[in-house]
Amino acid sequence: MLRILCLSLFILLAACGPRGTLTALPPGAEPGTLRTVFVATTRTVDPDTGIFGGGRLRGSANFASYDVSIPPQRDLGTITWPAKGRAPDPATDFLTTNVAAYDDAGTFRNALSARLATLPPAQREVIVFTHGFNNTFAEGLYRVAQMSNDLEFPGVTVHYSWPSVGKTLAYVRDRDSVLFARDGFEQLLNEVAAAGAQRIVIVGHSMGGALVMETLRQMAIRGDRSVRPRIAGVVLLSPDLDIDLFHAQATAIGNLPQPFLIFTSRKDRALALAARLTGVRRERLGNLTDVRKVADLRVTVIDVAAFSTGDGHLNVGTSPALIRLLSRIGDIDAAFGADRSGKAGLVPGLVLTVQDATQIILRPVTGARQ
Repeated sequence: MLRILCLSLFILLAACGPRGTLTALPPGAEPGTLRTVFVATTRTVDPDTGIFGGGRLRGSANFASYDVSIPPQRDLGTITWPAKGRAPDPATDFLTTNVAAYDDAGTFRNALSARLATLPPAQREVIVFTHGFNNTFAEGLYRVAQMSNDLEFPGVTVHYSWPSVGKTLAYVRDRDSVLFARDGFEQLLNEVAAAGAQRIVIVGHSMGGALVMETLRQMAIRGDRSVRPRIAGVVLLSPDLDIDLFHAQATAIGNLPQPFLIFTSRKDRALALAARLTGVRRERLGNLTDVRKVADLRVTVIDVAAFSTGDGHLNVGTSPALIRLLSRIGDIDAAFGADRSGKAGLVPGLVLTVQDATQIILRPVTGARQ
């Protein structure tokens, strides 16, 4: 389960720059490392591209799986897209090698169950990701494949793609789409549990964190008894979520799945803008500055502001030091079990300090490369 948490901390989705699209591996080309991602989506198919777009699918979700070729020539934590005007190169570009579309939820469940059955019992783990605001289907899919590869995740990776328009000016519509997508996300979690997953870790990035909380609240109100015992942890990365709303959701859920990790940065400019878009200049959960606002909840807040670059919304996945941290989360948990003072050297380039029962502050060692 700790390996799932390592992977879960890495989910980051592009929000600016040239937009990525799915590109097929050229005929006869040798792929890079292959990663399979199972997908559920409440997006409709764009008739112009044949790829899932930003429209909302009513009724049951669509289900599929994608085999993604991970290129060997790239930096850790990055996605490389084929450049316009040249042929795609599997040595440098992320490419799709195979797509399997499932006719219904039962067919998807059987395929997922068959994949889990190939793993040793201890590795029959599923990590379920959902993306944030302003993301295309391709960006979410390739990012999840990249994370699975970089952290060598041994279990099964599942991606829930909700109908984000993928446009910077569609913030309000995306917030409505999160509410629309709750039933589809709940359906997916039920299918993952029914397929035989022994442990499920749920990860939401940015606005996807709001979707995670709304769905868990909905399931608690319904009195879910099948999925909740399988949930082995929740991770919210830079959650774009009102703090009071989060507290109300957590209260309705009751006993939060453990561990429950929230990655924050007060330097997150994207969330600062989101706060202004809500009409009041208040912080969001992902750029929380006073941990006392959630200290009565069983959550762990991990402050990564010291590693902020750019808009500060992607820092968990851009620092090699943080990447090394994710691969050793078990060692860190054990080290802090008896001594909660600052520690240097546990992970090269990092000092870890537990401020109180609910907050961990990460910062680079002076002079260390980030």
